Amino acid sequence: MTESMIVPPDKIPEEQLKALLESFVLREGTDYGIREFSLEEKYQQLRQPIASGELLIVFDMAAETFTLMPRQEYAQRLAADNGETSY
Repeated sequence: MTESMIVPPDKIPEEQLKALLESFVLREGTDYGIREFSLEEKYQQLRQPIASGELLIVFDMAAETFTLMPRQEYAQRLAADNGETSY
């Protein structure tokens, strides 16, 4: 994993956080499931796991981009980069 850092959601002004999450939702593409969700519904679905720390806001310093990543995935990537093995 390239140089990255976790950005605490409480350090991002609410308006900017909403724009960041909406941008992420729009990048993910169209739902092809049984029920379509509005942009606002998708935004709300992301807020809870971000608030609980289950979903992290990660800034990639090399690419200067933000992404969302489950905490466990971030930890696994960090461990892999440090040469650690998990069983």
